[in-house]
Amino acid sequence: MASRDERELDMSRGVPGETDVPASEEAFSLEEILAEYGAGREQRLMEAVEQEVLREESPRQAPPDPPRTEQPAPAPERPPAPRTRGERTAPAERGPAAQVRTEPPAPAEPRREEARQEELPRPPRPVTLEDVVGSTVDAVMEERREPLLRPRRGLFSRKRLVETEQLYDPPEPEPEELPEIETIGPEPPLAEAAAEYRAEAKRRGAPLAAAMLASLLPAVPMALEAYGWEIAWWTGNTALQCGVMLACLAAVALLGRHVIAGAIRQLAHRRCTADLLAAVSLAAMAADCGARLLLPGRSPVPCYAPVGCFAMAFAMWGGARESRGLWDTFRMAAADDEPPYLVTETDRGACKQAGAVRGFHTAALEENSAAVWQTALTPVVLVASLVFAGLSSLGLGRGEDFLLNWSAILGAGTTFSLPLCWGLPFSRLARRLHKAGCAVAGWRGAERISRRRAMVVTDGDLFPPGTIQLNGVKVFGEDMPKVASYAASMARAADCGLQRLFDGLLRGENGRYEQVDDFSFYEEGGWSGTIRGETVVMGTASFMRKMEVRLPAGINLRTGVFLAMDRQLAAVFAVKYQPSENVDYALRMMRRSRITPILATRDPNITPALLKRKFHKGVRVEYPPLTERVALSEAELDRGMPRALLFREGLLPYAETVAGSRRLCRAVRRATALSLLGSAAGTLLAFYLVFQGAYNLLSPLALLAFLLLWALPVLVLTDWAGRY
Repeated sequence: MASRDERELDMSRGVPGETDVPASEEAFSLEEILAEYGAGREQRLMEAVEQEVLREESPRQAPPDPPRTEQPAPAPERPPAPRTRGERTAPAERGPAAQVRTEPPAPAEPRREEARQEELPRPPRPVTLEDVVGSTVDAVMEERREPLLRPRRGLFSRKRLVETEQLYDPPEPEPEELPEIETIGPEPPLAEAAAEYRAEAKRRGAPLAAAMLASLLPAVPMALEAYGWEIAWWTGNTALQCGVMLACLAAVALLGRHVIAGAIRQLAHRRCTADLLAAVSLAAMAADCGARLLLPGRSPVPCYAPVGCFAMAFAMWGGARESRGLWDTFRMAAADDEPPYLVTETDRGACKQAGAVRGFHTAALEENSAAVWQTALTPVVLVASLVFAGLSSLGLGRGEDFLLNWSAILGAGTTFSLPLCWGLPFSRLARRLHKAGCAVAGWRGAERISRRRAMVVTDGDLFPPGTIQLNGVKVFGEDMPKVASYAASMARAADCGLQRLFDGLLRGENGRYEQVDDFSFYEEGGWSGTIRGETVVMGTASFMRKMEVRLPAGINLRTGVFLAMDRQLAAVFAVKYQPSENVDYALRMMRRSRITPILATRDPNITPALLKRKFHKGVRVEYPPLTERVALSEAELDRGMPRALLFREGLLPYAETVAGSRRLCRAVRRATALSLLGSAAGTLLAFYLVFQGAYNLLSPLALLAFLLLWALPVLVLTDWAGRY
């Protein structure tokens, strides 16, 4: 086995077969590894300094080395440069007297003698203190220049380990959902808006009876003929029948011109509603009456003019009812510029706040859900009727029947109940709320306050003024004026329903309010504060026991209020809560409408147990923690967007507004879904019958009865929206 010096010489001279193994994969002995890694840089420097000191102390008469002309003068020692990624040190550079050889290879024996000469000690060279300090500073600076994350190396290996751990950036925070900002533009006075919609309701409702009569005029002879009656001058007279039907269509179009004008305006804004379907259906049936007179190849089938007349009459009815609902709403809202209360939405449900009317007009005129769904689906019905009419006429080689088939299919798709989905239930609710002293801001207001199916109720809602009475007072070691003053001050700081009760007691005793410091609420049912340096607690009997206040043994009051000063009982107030019939009716109404009352009470006696004792046992309320109750009760001082206006005190108008809004939204959604389903079913059924040529099954009277039956459930839902 070759020695280490021989391997170094062979590698430096490029001997093949012995140095073709990479340096990173050579096998080293334990002594070589310890020689390279065993000592740190500072230890090597200290050893070098000690050797130099020993050389200086040795005799200076040592024989000098023989001159060597073939080797250059050795360079002064420098601290090793930091290794970079992918760099390795050759074995020949590890020794202190390493040299780079460029001579051609020589025999083995001379190489050994030359290696022995190289191992001879060099002449001593004095090392100054400045050199030692300089080399140490350079080493420290080189270490500081190295990166913080050095490449990891395995034990006894020169191969760097590959970093497999990936450091990912922390996920970006999700953008917070900004609350919806409603813009309120210039609004006219509510009194002017009420007068405008009053005139519009009369203008639209006045021709409604005449339109219904004109629609019945061609339908009555058809009904008599269906039962086998023959009418002179009518039966078999095609020209007279077409003339009468054209006259009825023209009369209905003239009476419902505001419906046609509104449909054109909506179409200019890229909106298609039931009014447009009624107007197009009326035009198609008028064209079919002319085709029956002018086209001899048309099938001898009666025109569907009565269906078009009734469709326009129902569209007029729906518009008139919507105008009437807006009139009732705005005339109620115009009763006072500063109404007592408004109803707005919160995260927990509807909430009653201080009144304001700004924004009510804008919210009341926003688009309703029925119009949104009609805008999305009625164009499909219109286009489908055209396509189906072409397939059933032109596709079968019966081009003369195109207008006949189109009027039949389009008439079946124009459901009579589509214009009634919003107007009828809204007018019904607006009339009832007007009698109760309330007004809801259209679809948007009703949908917002009924979305959570919950209402925030406070002490004054459940027990209005006059229902809380003081049956007696018992004082323990204190003056009555002082007790009344402290109790009234604590109730005023709590801002609860007992404030009015103790205010009357304070006036009767000629007392005055005191300043309450460090006021606090307690979940156990009471309050605490500091008045004139005395610690005052006030609340229920259980709260007093938890506050370590001794109570007399003979006192047993479920709804009593206790007052203590510095943990000494000062007074006991016997409070009686009398239930109100209106509140009981409102709680029953809320239960029937599946609306949950959320108790935001500050009175420690008003709990779910008290409500079940005073009102019907089936009352169900939500009793949140104390902090949430206090926060919800403070929300009444805010001024949100007016979704509804209240002009009367008590829980009943508040409950009627929220419960009626919920029923209105449900009725509109169900009526819209039912009407759109009937429109789709009528379109497909009419296409199938005209494609088969079964006009006897799709007679004008049969189609009219089909559409009236689909409108009947909507009328029932309309009446149901106002009954709660």
